[in-house]
Amino acid sequence: MCVKGLCFLTVLSGLAASGVLQVSGMRIHTSGDIEAVNGTDVRLRCTFQSSSPINPNTVVISWTFRPLKPGREESVFHYQMRPYPPVEGNFRKRVIWDGDIMGRDASIIIRQVKFTYNGTYICQVKNPPDVHGTVGEIKLRVVTTASFSELLMLALAIGGGIAGVVILLIIIVSCRRCKRKRERQEGNEEAPRRERKDPTVW
Repeated sequence: MCVKGLCFLTVLSGLAASGVLQVSGMRIHTSGDIEAVNGTDVRLRCTFQSSSPINPNTVVISWTFRPLKPGREESVFHYQMRPYPPVEGNFRKRVIWDGDIMGRDASIIIRQVKFTYNGTYICQVKNPPDVHGTVGEIKLRVVTTASFSELLMLALAIGGGIAGVVILLIIIVSCRRCKRKRERQEGNEEAPRRERKDPTVW
């Protein structure tokens, strides 16, 4: 019996090492903590990886919301063959599907966020038979104005764009000036040649 048991364990170990036996597990990736200005739209990014082939007819995606204050979780969005936005509650007419099943993207967009939207958003994806694994969480913080870091990044982006345009204009103007200068020099060199006369001609 011991020999048979040892042989059985050896076979299982070999199958696991060769990849024949695989443990199913859904892996979810989110954008983590994000910040949004009151009244603006925000995209909640959620991507997933599955050990099973993706079947758009069986994939199920659910988004739920857990408020900062103690309270029950609220359904935000559901997807099963097609999007099912909430028909009632705080998120009615506020959620838009922005994902791609075959692209392993389960992201959504929340329009015109409010301060009551502060809290944790949970993204769960099931791709039968791969229905177990971690869930993704995003902590949303709704603020009155953009943070200093966001304003700085925006300023740098705008400043970089303006600087690029200015540099391009300087290069164009410099090239035109060099071209005109070269043409003038060539014209000045050709003028004396035209004025010279052949001494053999009377």
